[in-house]
Amino acid sequence: MNLLLLEAADFVAADRVILRDRRLTHIQEVHRAEAGGSLRVGLLGGQMGKGQLLRLDDREAELEIRLQQAPPAKLPVTLLLALPRPKMLRRVLQTVASMGVPRLVLLNSYRVEKSFWQTPFLEPLAIREQLQLGLEQARDTVLPEVSIEKRFKPFVEDRLPQLVTGTHGLVGHPGDYPTCPRALSEPVTLAIGPEGGWIPYEVEKLTEAGLQPVQLGDRILRVETAVSALLARLF
Repeated sequence: MNLLLLEAADFVAADRVILRDRRLTHIQEVHRAEAGGSLRVGLLGGQMGKGQLLRLDDREAELEIRLQQAPPAKLPVTLLLALPRPKMLRRVLQTVASMGVPRLVLLNSYRVEKSFWQTPFLEPLAIREQLQLGLEQARDTVLPEVSIEKRFKPFVEDRLPQLVTGTHGLVGHPGDYPTCPRALSEPVTLAIGPEGGWIPYEVEKLTEAGLQPVQLGDRILRVETAVSALLARLF
């Protein structure tokens, strides 16, 4: 945790917060902080700054907060991601948040098992928890917007063309396609498939919606690795 994320409910005064949950444990066991020490803090959805530890005991920590720094800029990207298997989903959500993706669409695909959609990790609170972990890692305060699309064809035909408008549309897929471009300065709409890749029909529909297939080489990558590699290459 490189940033203590604060929420409105933590404030007991305009410049005071009291923490009693896992953040208290982190202050005690990881930071090994003492009263008078300073910690990096940020208000969820707001600014970042410093928190001076006024009081610390086994039950709670009280901090004086000064917020004056804007969070880091987000990447100019909308990420379309075929729903990963549940255990990987948690890691991917953290990666997406830590890398600065502002908008994520979790999308169905032929190779996405139906059971994946039943996971409790898709509950709003579970998604938010993983995103917050990513923000804490990267020192950011702004949660990505996450939407869920369980029907591939209606989304790709009816809504995706509007999302792609004004952006550089790309779909990551292994095969005889152009190499993924580097260091783009324009907004990007990027689609990444499931383990095993998109099926040909899905690549065709994504292409019709305005996304150009690109590849990263001959290696088949895990979803979380592909997300990191493509985002790092593009921006």
